[in-house]
Amino acid sequence: PVMVGLSTALRMAPMFFLGLLSGSVADRLNRRRLLQVVTLLGCVVSIAMAFLLITNAAEIWHVLVLAASGGCIWTFTFTTRQALTYDMVGTEHALNALSLNDLSHRIGGVFGSILAGVLIVTVGTGGQYIVITICFVVAFTVLLLTRNVAQFAPVNRQSILSNLKSYIRLIRGNRTLMTLMLLTSATEVFGFTNQSILPIFARDVLGVGAIGLGVMTAVRQAGGALGLIILANLGNYRSKGVLTFISVIGFGLSQMALFLTSIWVFFLIILATINAFASIADTLYKMIMQENVSNEERGRAMGAWVLSIGVSPVGHIGIGAIAGIFGAPGAILINGSILTVIGITTMVGLPKIRRLE
Repeated sequence: PVMVGLSTALRMAPMFFLGLLSGSVADRLNRRRLLQVVTLLGCVVSIAMAFLLITNAAEIWHVLVLAASGGCIWTFTFTTRQALTYDMVGTEHALNALSLNDLSHRIGGVFGSILAGVLIVTVGTGGQYIVITICFVVAFTVLLLTRNVAQFAPVNRQSILSNLKSYIRLIRGNRTLMTLMLLTSATEVFGFTNQSILPIFARDVLGVGAIGLGVMTAVRQAGGALGLIILANLGNYRSKGVLTFISVIGFGLSQMALFLTSIWVFFLIILATINAFASIADTLYKMIMQENVSNEERGRAMGAWVLSIGVSPVGHIGIGAIAGIFGAPGAILINGSILTVIGITTMVGLPKIRRLE
């Protein structure tokens, strides 16, 4: 269990440590080509894991190194993909495009999780990584065949080091970006970490076991997808600042509502609601961050977003510790209350963010 936790931490840690660098690189290079390169590197990591597992040569340190490598690749992928999406559609359709981008990610997560379980049972973990490698190859091929869309933001020809220095100046000087980074981190720590204690709800509170946990996971993803569909249909919606605060407050309140029910059907409805608000808030953060920097700094804005969500291990550890003392319902009530208070106080106290369009 300790090694599993360590491998997860190593996979997530690059988001915190490489968030700024990934943004600088995304502004320095052609984003389409950069996404092709990191996709190809993902293929290399997965085939290496497959080889080690199939030949029974895998040791703990192999897995840890490859987990950290995969985390580095995903850090650059997340940053580049968000900025490239904006490049392809421009400001007017960015909200729709980012929503659909996240929606596809969630749908892939649902079917991918189910397929992974089937593959592990039928062909083993090594065989599963062969299929993952094939998926990377398909993605790389699609990127090669995609027409070379003009990059909406000009490529910054400064060196990476110069980009990093200007990055620090950007964060220090752009209070809107800094505020959104802090709100993103708070939402990550007190909101998205609720998934860590769902197994405890399934076993100890609802008594539904592993099958019930699978249903809960599917409902989570479905709720998130519903939120993204709603957001994608808003078009070039005004008052994005107000909508962001509403979604954060709704995120917190719906978490608090889980404390009040142990009825299976109501629990699932509330769980779907939680993740609808969560998806809306997360997508709006990314959208507004990119809208409130200059065109050539949008890669760095998405690097700032990746850095902000990189604090999630703190939240996972925290909610686990709280659940150990007060139980899972108590932990979700405390985190939901804190997030609600953060949403209300920032909405009242930050009129500049509230007025963002």
